[in-house]
Amino acid sequence: MSKKFKKSKRDVILEEAAKLFKERGYGGTSMRDLAEKVGMEAPSMYNHIRSKDEILEIICFHIANSYVSQLTRIESSEDSFTDKLKALIKLHIKMMIEDGAAVSVANNDWKFLPEDKLKEFKEIRRGYEKRFAAILEQGVAAGEFHNVNISVSLFTILSAVRWVELWYRPNRGVSAKALEETIITILLNGLSKQE
Repeated sequence: MSKKFKKSKRDVILEEAAKLFKERGYGGTSMRDLAEKVGMEAPSMYNHIRSKDEILEIICFHIANSYVSQLTRIESSEDSFTDKLKALIKLHIKMMIEDGAAVSVANNDWKFLPEDKLKEFKEIRRGYEKRFAAILEQGVAAGEFHNVNISVSLFTILSAVRWVELWYRPNRGVSAKALEETIITILLNGLSKQE
């Protein structure tokens, strides 16, 4: 019989905070709102978390570090650049499906991080984008990708998968696998049938 692990109160607070931040925005959510959502008195929440800023920081850095650690794994694989790109697209889709509220917060509310953390977060983000772009550049150099503008390619791909966290629901009639396959087909091959 498998054991189910109970989430800590802190994990519940972080999970519900991500949902509230996504729904109302960081600025539109108070600690009182969050306390009500998790069924606690606001003062007792401070036994688990120091501040709303700390919650935002934890969510943003958890998501950023998840992307970076998976990118490191993908970069070090012996796969083709095409397969590495597919793995990165799948990573973005998977993160949005499995942790959509937190991804939304990291994508939209990071600008509310305190100044020192904001600088650190931007550096992680820029580093990720640079490393993602390097895979595209290497794929062009290897003859796997068309020789197109790398920045346009990078941000088209990232923008093209970002809507998933807003739109995807299991009841939409599209499985996660079909969603992934369709997006990869469109991004790597376009809609026109090849002759």
